[in-house]
Amino acid sequence: MAHELNLSKTQPLRRNVSLDTEEIRQARADLAACLRMAARLGLEEGICNHFSALVPGHPDLFLVNRLGWAFQEATASSLLICDFDGNVIDGDGVPEATAFYIHARLHKMSPRVGAAFHTHMPNATALSMIEGDPLVWAGQTALKFYGRTAVDENYNGLALDEREGDRIAAVLGDKDILFMRNHGVMVCAPNIAEAWDDLYYLERAAEVQLKAMSSGRRLLPVSEAVASAAAKQMREGDPESARMHLESVRRVLDREAPEYRD
Repeated sequence: MAHELNLSKTQPLRRNVSLDTEEIRQARADLAACLRMAARLGLEEGICNHFSALVPGHPDLFLVNRLGWAFQEATASSLLICDFDGNVIDGDGVPEATAFYIHARLHKMSPRVGAAFHTHMPNATALSMIEGDPLVWAGQTALKFYGRTAVDENYNGLALDEREGDRIAAVLGDKDILFMRNHGVMVCAPNIAEAWDDLYYLERAAEVQLKAMSSGRRLLPVSEAVASAAAKQMREGDPESARMHLESVRRVLDREAPEYRD
């Protein structure tokens, strides 16, 4: 199901600054860690899903996993650096076609998005396939996303051109989470740590909601006032909690799969 894209290869010598700084190495390792842990938790689908992040110090470049490699194979050095025009600036291989057209356009049109994680993770994707609002605000974990979600109601096939990438970015607007009908989800955040934190908890919230729905009994949403207040409480602590969450992921991988840093 993965689609190859014909991209050119431009050497980083065209720039007068290094693409091998400590900040960039850290971003590479962080993104590789997220890909590895997503695989461990079953949040990926074959070789078809993709995570991206802006390159520190280079708002016109982004890191993305390469075509043909499963999440569990990701390493810091296997990630590609691409520009918004279709050039692979650094790394071997090319991104998957839909990865390029979605992520390049999203980062270009929404500079606030420092990291964008797209998956077909099973529970959140299941909620994108049923009528009505995906989340019903009946569980505390779901309240983390209250007021932050958008729904793309118009599945339009594979994102194989810039127009589809632009359309997806426009539907996201100023929200952080995009439920893509009949497709999957896109999780956007200012940085890698917050994108990981949201991705993880979004799937947990979806899983719990689906379990409750399967009981056949009526769900009990909280009031709008309480949902709004709880969401505000969560947002205040989210950046630091997300940082610690990603550090925890890296400690686990440092012990069990340290090659992700290579």
